[in-house]
Amino acid sequence: MDIKEQLKDIKTQLRLSMNGAVSQSMREKGLVYKLNFGVELPRIKMIAEGYEKNHDLAQALWKEEIRECKILAGMLQPIETFYPEIADIWVENIRNIEIAELTCMNLFQHLPYAPAKSFHWIADEQEYVQTCGFLTAARLLMKKGDMTERASGELLDQAICAVHSDSYHIRNAALLVIRKYMQHSEEHAFQVCRLVEGMADSTLEGEQMLYNMVKEELAVD
Repeated sequence: MDIKEQLKDIKTQLRLSMNGAVSQSMREKGLVYKLNFGVELPRIKMIAEGYEKNHDLAQALWKEEIRECKILAGMLQPIETFYPEIADIWVENIRNIEIAELTCMNLFQHLPYAPAKSFHWIADEQEYVQTCGFLTAARLLMKKGDMTERASGELLDQAICAVHSDSYHIRNAALLVIRKYMQHSEEHAFQVCRLVEGMADSTLEGEQMLYNMVKEELAVD
C-alpha cells in the first residue's frame, strides 16, 4: 500500500473504533479537536502495531486535524528522520495537553537532541511549546543519565520560575519536572527542600503549589 492507501485504511479503522461517549466526555473536559473519534489509547496503539514506522506516513498523519491521527503520527515517526526543524514545526502545531503529553512520551523524549531541544522549547513564550519542553525534560529526568548534572540544575531553576506562570499546563509541567528532579537522588530532594522551605506561608499560589507538592513527595518517600 502506498501512503495514501495506508492513510485511508487507518481512517477506516478509526471510524470502526469510534466512541461517541468518550469524544463527548473529552469535549466537556476542554479537549477540543477539529475531529475526534473518541478511540481509546489501547486501540490506537493496536492500530499503530499494524504498520511499520514510516516518515512519510507519520508526516501525513500529523497534518490531519484528527485527534487519533496526531497520536498515531508520534507512534509511527522514525527517530532517525525526525530532524530538529521538523520537531519545531510539530511542537508549534500542538493545541492541547493530550497531544503534548502523548507526543512527548511516544516521540520527543527518544530524540538524540531531546535535552538541548527541551531547553530551547522551555525558553519559548508559546504555552504548548513551553509545556512540551518541560514534559520532555521530565521524561529525560525519569530515565536518569540522559541529562548532565549541570543541565538538570539549570532545568530546576527554570521549573521553579515557571510555577509562577499564568498557564495551568506550564505550571503543572514545571511541577512534574521538580518532582522528577527530586526522585532522581536524595541529594536532589534535599536541594529542593532547601529551596522551598521559606514558602510555607507564601501568599503566591505558585509557591504554595510547589511547597505542597514537595511536602507530598517527601511523605510518599
